[in-house]
Amino acid sequence: VLLQFRIAEEESKSGFLLEEAELLLSNNWFENLNNVRVVGVMGMATFSDDEKKVRAEFKKLKGIFDHLKTNFFTGNAWFKEISMGMSGDYQIAIEEGSNMVRIGSSIFGARNYS
Repeated sequence: VLLQFRIAEEESKSGFLLEEAELLLSNNWFENLNNVRVVGVMGMATFSDDEKKVRAEFKKLKGIFDHLKTNFFTGNAWFKEISMGMSGDYQIAIEEGSNMVRIGSSIFGARNYS
């Protein structure tokens, strides 16, 4: 699984705050989940044309990943995924460390909500 973090200020976005994830990962019961493996983090940036804002949010998620890798997943080769970036901002996400992007709209076209 990927832990989702709220890196954008939009109310439509959700996910852990860093402090919440640290509490979860520090809990003894979490270590006993034999069939759950946390392999990385994910987050969605603000839906905006403001490249500086989007870049800052991606930098935030990369910082969270680095913090968790150092403090909770040291030596765990499987903790390596940083999923951020969608069709409109994936290039910025890759520049900021993403190794998993979601580009369905670029491949399949815009969603039909009707």
